[in-house]
Amino acid sequence: MKRYRYRACDAHGQILQGEIEAANLAELETRLRERRLEPIRIKPALPSWLTGRPRIPRRELIHFCFHLEQMLGAGVPILDALADFADGQKHPGIKSIASDLYAEVERGQPLSAAMSQHPQVFDEVFRCMLRAGEETGELAPVLRQVAADLTRADELRANARKIAIYPLVVGSILSVAIVVALTQVVPQVATLFRGNGQVLPLSTRLLIGLSNGFRQYGWLLPPAFIIPPIALSMIAMRRPLLRRRLHAFALRLPLVGSITQRLALARTASLIAMLYASGITVIDAIASTARATPNLAIRHGIETAGVHIAAGQGIAGAFESTGLFPRLVIRMLRIGEQTGRLDSALSQLVYFYERDSREAIERLEASIEPALTVVMGLLMLWIAIAVLGPIYDIITKLPV
Repeated sequence: MKRYRYRACDAHGQILQGEIEAANLAELETRLRERRLEPIRIKPALPSWLTGRPRIPRRELIHFCFHLEQMLGAGVPILDALADFADGQKHPGIKSIASDLYAEVERGQPLSAAMSQHPQVFDEVFRCMLRAGEETGELAPVLRQVAADLTRADELRANARKIAIYPLVVGSILSVAIVVALTQVVPQVATLFRGNGQVLPLSTRLLIGLSNGFRQYGWLLPPAFIIPPIALSMIAMRRPLLRRRLHAFALRLPLVGSITQRLALARTASLIAMLYASGITVIDAIASTARATPNLAIRHGIETAGVHIAAGQGIAGAFESTGLFPRLVIRMLRIGEQTGRLDSALSQLVYFYERDSREAIERLEASIEPALTVVMGLLMLWIAIAVLGPIYDIITKLPV
C-alpha cells in the first residue's frame, strides 16, 4: 500500500485536501468517488518526517467525540454519524479525516481500526478506549468519557499557557526598548560625554561598553540563541537516552518543573483509570498509557513498572521501584490495589493533581507579573541614572 496526497472537490463544490493509502491510482480514484469526491490532483505523499504531523486542534477532536456520542446515543448508525459530521465541518483537516474514517468503516473496518490509519491524530489511548467500547457495545459512553478527558486536558493546557503570555509580552517590549537605547540613544550621549572630557561614573562606562559591544557583535546573538537548541534537538533525536535525560531535566526545572510534573502525572493517572474502567487489563492499560505519554522520562518509568507487574510484582510496588513517582501516587495505587477499585483511587489522584496544578499556575502567574515589573523598572532606572547623571553634572557646571 502506498500513501497518496489528493486534492478533490465534494458534492457542494468545496475543495478538500488529504492523504489516503491505496494499492494504485485506480484504487485511489475509486475510493475517492466512494466518498463522493471528484479527484482534481493526486501525487505521492511525502514522508511523515518531512511533512510533520497534521495540526488538528484538540477542540475539533472534542467536538468529534461529542457529535458521535450524541448521534450513537440517539440510535443513529455509525456510518450516518460520520457522514453527517464530515458534511458539517469547515476545518479541512478534521473533515478529511472524518471522510477517511467513513470510507474505512464502510469497507467493514471497526472505527478503532480505521483510526489506526491516523495515529498522529488518534493516539494509542484513544484507539484502545474505542476498541473496548466496540467490544462491550458501549461506544457512546466511552466517547463521552474520552471527550471529558480531552476537555480537561485542554483546560489545563490553556491555564498553563497563561504563564507564558505576560512574560512574552513584557519581555518583547523590554527587549525592543533596550535595543533602541543601546543602538540609538547611548551612542549619541557617549559622543556628548567624550566631547566634554568629564570623568564618567562606573555605571555610565558599563552602559557605553555594553552599547559598543552590542553594536559590534549584536548580530551574533540570534545565532547564539537559535543554533544551540536546534543542534541539541538534532542530536537528541538520534540518541534516545539523551532525550530521556532532557525530559527528566525539564521535570526538575525551577518553578515550571513541578507544574509540568503534576500535569504529566495527572494525565497518566487519568489515562490508566479510563482504560482500566473500560475493562482493559492493568498491563495493557499501562502499556497503552506509556505509548501515549510524551515525556520520555515518565514513559520509561511507566514501561519499567509494567515490566515489573508482568513479572508478578504488585502495582504499587512496581511503580515505587522506579523511583520516579511521588509518595502520593504510590499511596493511592496501594489503596486502589487493596480495595480492588484502582480506577476510583486514580480518579481521586487526578482530581488532586489537577486542582494542585491550577493553584500552582495561578500562584506563579500572580508572582511573575510583579517580578517582571520590578526587573523592567530596575533596568530602566539603571539606564536613566547612567545617562542622566553625567548630563546633570554637565548642566550644574555650566556658567550661570
